[in-house]
Amino acid sequence: MGSGMGAYGGAVRPVESAAGETMLLWGLGQPTAHRNNALVRQAAHSFELDACGRRLSLLQSPSSMSTPGVTGAVVWDSGVVLAKFLEHAVDSQQLLLRDARAVDLGSGCGLVGCVAALLGAHVVLTDLPDRLKLLRKNVSLNVDDPHVPGSARVTELVWGDDPHHELVREPLPDFVLGSDVIYNEEAVDDLLVTLNQLSGQHTTILLAGELRNDAVLECFLEAAMEDFLIACIEQDQWHPEFCSNRVALFILVKKPERASTD
Repeated sequence: MGSGMGAYGGAVRPVESAAGETMLLWGLGQPTAHRNNALVRQAAHSFELDACGRRLSLLQSPSSMSTPGVTGAVVWDSGVVLAKFLEHAVDSQQLLLRDARAVDLGSGCGLVGCVAALLGAHVVLTDLPDRLKLLRKNVSLNVDDPHVPGSARVTELVWGDDPHHELVREPLPDFVLGSDVIYNEEAVDDLLVTLNQLSGQHTTILLAGELRNDAVLECFLEAAMEDFLIACIEQDQWHPEFCSNRVALFILVKKPERASTD
């Protein structure tokens, strides 16, 4: 185990190979043997979670889950794991989010971005245009409050397209956050284009993913290792009450820029 990576001071396990990491997660963790959606209630019209000394209430739209490709209308386990990990890491002083600039990718119902704002970050929550209405509603319900130390706003972002200039102005974000953003091989290239656009040498990327498909994860890790150093944050570093063998948590930082050999 290594100690720390990017802005995170806790223990991490470097990912040496995409295939090896995938084998480890499926072989040791046996994700398919564990109950999925153990931390969420996707049939309910709202999802409640205690975080940062308050009760968050996020509206969900279970009925739109029947629309092909729509997954951001409800909260998933990986979002809960990442949100509570952020809170736990800040509480244990392994992470400092106050006044940090963060972009949340594929925000869905907005849980991760809202918690980051409650922890003091200035967060831009992003998703596809047709997902923004629910997202805006949840941000205003949970973060529009003068006592919140950070801030949150919502903007559209289609992975692989040029992001809004505000997202990529210097300095680039301190953090890029994402839960359940690695879900099919077609989206991997666009996701990596966006991760590259949003991250500089001082950016820390935290991605939590549901372990559904080993081929997709291996494909993502393989491609990401071209540009990023990657490590896994294991469950003993997570919030002790919010763990799941069906979720993996990765931290990525850009590889140092190689000096030109011209």
